[in-house]
Amino acid sequence: MSPWTGRPYPLSWVCEVFRVSRSSVYACRGRGEPRTRPRKRGPKTPLTDEALVVEIRRVIQESPFHGEGHRKVRARLRAQGIRVGKNRVLRLMRENRLLAPVRAGHRRGDRAHSGTITTERPNELWGTDATRFYTCRNGWCWFFGAIDHATNEIVGWHVAKKGDRWAALEPIRQGVKAHFPGYTPKIAMGLGLRHDWGPQYTAHQFLGELRWLGIRSSPAYVGEPECNGVMERWIRTLKEECLYLHDFESLEEARVLIGAFVERYNHEWLIERHGHRTPAQTRRQLALRAA
Repeated sequence: MSPWTGRPYPLSWVCEVFRVSRSSVYACRGRGEPRTRPRKRGPKTPLTDEALVVEIRRVIQESPFHGEGHRKVRARLRAQGIRVGKNRVLRLMRENRLLAPVRAGHRRGDRAHSGTITTERPNELWGTDATRFYTCRNGWCWFFGAIDHATNEIVGWHVAKKGDRWAALEPIRQGVKAHFPGYTPKIAMGLGLRHDWGPQYTAHQFLGELRWLGIRSSPAYVGEPECNGVMERWIRTLKEECLYLHDFESLEEARVLIGAFVERYNHEWLIERHGHRTPAQTRRQLALRAA
């Protein structure tokens, strides 16, 4: 206290004289005081946090997919008439341990490419890649797929025991037959295909059939899987939602289960960059816009 004014000195002066930080003083003052959770700011919402957690658990339980994040949970809540903020859903899912675990990334340097790999219209750029899975009767088998960079729709897929260039061509053939009027020379002019440098995709037969169809080969940069990020991300979805959840007895069983998942993905999986619409809905919308 100041003997002249009878008022306390400013805390900043006291801390400067005794060479302590103000944060330490505030911390000592707060010790022993019970911590109360701050009340939600703003107007009252129709659902309390406890009731909203119940609805979030119900949405997660009813979802046909595993490990959906807070953005898709919020989108499914809005579709059911429950309007709630994204940050609130994230906070409640984090507090109740409802978020799917994610792998911590690592810092990257300057990438060799720039821009975007997505397109505005369908059938401008497809991506293709492969992965392996295990079956009890047939051992290790291969999955090959192709995805549209505009709609995120799987345009073709194939499973096989032998992962050669002919198996890698099958999804491309399926996609061309489904989205182009026929299967003739130069029928797919204007379409590019993003792929990596695997032996299946650099084989003369694979590249030769692409040229025959009029498809432009667009290989990713070496050591830069982000160039094929649309298909790479979908392979992760396939593993988390299908391959890791089943012990396949045979290749035929795997073909049935993977086919059912691909059909479910195209018609039910929500894509955030498309306003939480499914790939099939996005293709229909882009087709109407082009017309």
